Amino acid sequence: MKNKQEMAVTNKPYEKFLAYGPGSLTESELLAIILRTGTRDRDALGVAEQVLGLARYPREGLLGLYDVTLEELKEIKGIGEVKAVRLKCITELSARIHRASAKESLLFTDSRTVAEYFMETLRHRDTECVLLVSLDAKGQNLRETELSNGSATQTLISPREVFLAALQTKAVNILLVHNHPSGDPSPSGCDRELTERVAGAGELLGIPLLDHIIIGDNKYTSFKELGLL
Repeated sequence: MKNKQEMAVTNKPYEKFLAYGPGSLTESELLAIILRTGTRDRDALGVAEQVLGLARYPREGLLGLYDVTLEELKEIKGIGEVKAVRLKCITELSARIHRASAKESLLFTDSRTVAEYFMETLRHRDTECVLLVSLDAKGQNLRETELSNGSATQTLISPREVFLAALQTKAVNILLVHNHPSGDPSPSGCDRELTERVAGAGELLGIPLLDHIIIGDNKYTSFKELGLL
């Protein structure tokens, strides 16, 4: 049985944090501390619970807020622009921390691993973005370089741009990753031509192109898996 002092602490997220640490808090309690204030009719914890209710299936809780827009957040009473921006920054920061920690243990020689790693970053883009992934001899990610951010249907890069960036990172192998805003990851004629040109240049320079992965809406295409590399 909790005594009155313990109950008072556990009913107040900030005090609960100080008493028991961040691991003791629920997601709504964590958000309540960040929001700080609620409304006349609802405290910060109640507002936080309403925010979490915006999460879209199949992702729940904080992860589900990644797809929630500023406008949707501001429709909640007690969430103005400043708080909405703060919440979106928190979800982005969480995603980046997750990716940074995951990157250390992943081998980027596996196409599915690469696609899953970049899926949430690229599938929401409304223009085509091309990333160069520079790998070391063990297949680990040295650096990700955005080479181009084009129109809704295409983006143009040259092998020269690819290998200038690869040489700067001292890459042993490279990957190309880009998105199709349409959601369909099927390779276009331009995608095939670019892959052939980069692969040919990589053979000459001794920096092989291991794969070119196209990200769609929760699906991907790998040139390596298709036998095109």
